[in-house]
Amino acid sequence: QVQLVESGGGLVQPGGSLRLSCAASGSILSIYDMGWYRQAPGKQRELVATMTRGGRTNYADSVKGRFTISRDNAKNTVSLQMNSLKPEDTAVYYCNADIITNPPPRSNYWGQGTQVTVSS
Repeated sequence: QVQLVESGGGLVQPGGSLRLSCAASGSILSIYDMGWYRQAPGKQRELVATMTRGGRTNYADSVKGRFTISRDNAKNTVSLQMNSLKPEDTAVYYCNADIITNPPPRSNYWGQGTQVTVSS
């Protein structure tokens, strides 16, 4: 019954910006790590940015200084502000979260993904 839903993807020119959002819904006690992964055609899914419940962040080297992750623990949401986008950022972006359901246990969840295309 727990679900993650992404939004905000689309087509943007190189150098442009997009903001992705993800909302977790269902019977949730708390969420530990929450963040974003991406998968380009023919490549393995990779970490983009994550944030712990306490606010500690982890970014892929390729996006440091360009992307910013944020969370609202009260709303069970996470966002990714993407600036200075490059063609190599083109991928399906997936929301991911470690969630303790009500009642427990703790499990890992994935959203369905949202397409980001950076092209001129």
